[in-house]
Amino acid sequence: MDILVTGAAGFIGSHFTRTLLGGGFPGHGDDRVTALDRLTYAGTLHNLPVGHPRLDFVRGDVCDTALLDKVVPGHDAVVHFAAESHVDRSVEGAEAFVRTNVLGTQALLDAALRHGVRVFVHVSTDEVYGSITEGRWTEEEPLLPNSPYAASKASADLFARAYARTHGLDVRITRCANNYGPGQHPEKLIPRFVTRLLDGLPVPLYGDGSHLREWLHVDDHCQAVRLVLDRGRAGEIYNVGGGTTLTNREMTARLLDLCERDWELVERVEDRKGHDFRYAVDDAKIRRELGYAPRRSLDTELAATVAWYATHRDHWEAGGARPPTPC
Repeated sequence: MDILVTGAAGFIGSHFTRTLLGGGFPGHGDDRVTALDRLTYAGTLHNLPVGHPRLDFVRGDVCDTALLDKVVPGHDAVVHFAAESHVDRSVEGAEAFVRTNVLGTQALLDAALRHGVRVFVHVSTDEVYGSITEGRWTEEEPLLPNSPYAASKASADLFARAYARTHGLDVRITRCANNYGPGQHPEKLIPRFVTRLLDGLPVPLYGDGSHLREWLHVDDHCQAVRLVLDRGRAGEIYNVGGGTTLTNREMTARLLDLCERDWELVERVEDRKGHDFRYAVDDAKIRRELGYAPRRSLDTELAATVAWYATHRDHWEAGGARPPTPC
């Protein structure tokens, strides 16, 4: 199988690509990967096994239709990770999120349709559902996004659904809980806190820290995407959960402990605009239909993630000092 992976130099896309090329996905030992990435601030070639005989890298933008017409032909599948994904940045300015997440997805869907791509896996987020006080979202829930980021991803989901229904394109959508693991960009909650705490710097916590998030290791997410690629049904949506749910305060406490710091480094800051209180997906469908089950424990993997950042300062110090981002 020839697979085009967009956003392949980012955190999740690169993990998927490395796992596939490294033999971590059964049945994909001979697959070739074309890695497409614009190499923005969140993507780097250091995340990819450049030089691997089954990897071709193309630097480019998913909005570039002329480039897509050169890159997409000949691929059996597209796995679409490319996205602007940081909520705080979307609050400050939504234009880049609309361009990449909405227009980029539409351009890629069009290219896949033009060039006969067999399967299109669109990687989305649980944030498209909005916020839920109790219970869990099933795939039938309405989309009620609250942040500009979530709204752009919900729009992309709807375009993906429309191309499946209107054109018969085999589109499969995944909606995942919060990811964590080695190699994540330092703007996100866990690496931001870890890298600052390792340097003895203060970390900002939104409000009273009671917001609830489900944390799933990136490897479990990528295994789920692989199952959807291999065995998912055309036009279907699959929630991906099964991680550990913690309040932001509880996560902060764990990171303080792992970094051997105390609460005097935690600064309370004003809550973010439109901050969703709780995300929670029901992943019974992907478990029942595709045999998905998360394998990684937060208790073990969070410590391993902190250790990775402690020994890979080149990953997060390369860009120089960055202002703190609240969680």
